[in-house]
Amino acid sequence: MSESARFTVTRSLSKEQQARRERLVAAARDLADEGGYHAVTMHDVADRAGVARATVYRYFATKDHLLTEVAAAWAHRMTHDIEAVAVGGTPVERLTALLERIVVVAAGELTLTSTIIQAVTSDDPSVDDARTVLFLFVRDRLAAAIGDPVPEREDVEIVLGHVLLAALVSLTSLRRPVDEVRAMVRTAGRLVLAGAFAGVAEAGPIAP
Repeated sequence: MSESARFTVTRSLSKEQQARRERLVAAARDLADEGGYHAVTMHDVADRAGVARATVYRYFATKDHLLTEVAAAWAHRMTHDIEAVAVGGTPVERLTALLERIVVVAAGELTLTSTIIQAVTSDDPSVDDARTVLFLFVRDRLAAAIGDPVPEREDVEIVLGHVLLAALVSLTSLRRPVDEVRAMVRTAGRLVLAGAFAGVAEAGPIAP
């Protein structure tokens, strides 16, 4: 998935509109980082971004929709330098390096992480499309870290995505220590790929 696909946009935006939309996302992110989920209101986002309140609703249906877009921007920031984070080594080493990096950064921004997890897991129907785009983007980054072909790749990506979500919930809702969560994603990544590559060995060489 391309970088431009990480945000859910239902219509073409002018440069001015896109800039305004990005200001709203940035304002929501700052409020979430400062005060958590309840500190983010559409009114305060509008004030922080310097726009009318009605303008926020032109781009985002609800607060959770807006915060899911914050999550998308956050995920992109976590993984934009994946080539540097997950360079060299085996697929397992590249994957676990990326997973551990996300856990460490998330732990350092616990208030923001907790806020976006609450929004992303919301049952608000306006979140559905943005959440799907976000999950596909994360899957794409995980696949890029693995690099090598594996059987049933889509299933592997989905499982790893759930592992990552569980890790972030463990950090935020369960308040588990960061070292414990790092160990969890490292073990899970190793086991998932071990099973996947065992399938490659059983199936024989992959045809060119």
